[in-house]
Amino acid sequence: MDPRVLAAIIIVAAIIIIAAIVIARRRQRSAHLKQHFGSEYQREVEARGDASKAEAALAEREARVNKLTIRELPATERATYAEEWAAVQRRFVDDPSLAVSEADRLVNRVMTARGYPVADFDQRAADISVGYPGVVQNYRSARDIFVRHSNGRASTEDLRQAMVYYRSLFDELLGEHVAEVTPLRRAS
Repeated sequence: MDPRVLAAIIIVAAIIIIAAIVIARRRQRSAHLKQHFGSEYQREVEARGDASKAEAALAEREARVNKLTIRELPATERATYAEEWAAVQRRFVDDPSLAVSEADRLVNRVMTARGYPVADFDQRAADISVGYPGVVQNYRSARDIFVRHSNGRASTEDLRQAMVYYRSLFDELLGEHVAEVTPLRRAS
């Protein structure tokens, strides 16, 4: 066989193999991001209008959070925060507005203690989505209710829902589900 034809066949075969490897890696990365981020993946695709842009943003989030020093909380700190949450939750009965404000601050304090930067809400939510993709939408919803309440546009029922949403993230950040806390009751 002519050496030039053989060389061309080898080059074409190499290009096909490289293309197949690239495609397989992209599919693997997509599958990882879809599985890890769940509904957050779809939210990003819708927000960006393109799966590849969404995947790039999610991969960037992962890389950013991997550079942070996120720590588990020692049992004593977890217990202290759990007691604070129980007090905030009890306060809801008499003063829902204050309780929701305190819940927001407490969640931010726990995030800071764990090592998450908390300066910007959107960045906080993005960072949280890496470790806790199942509750990040709850966090966004709680914050939305908190902001609406600040503008006088949230009912007591909305505030109760915000507390439930904050609680879901709080429990995840604590690293365990807190067993003995006072049940949340509606304000009269």
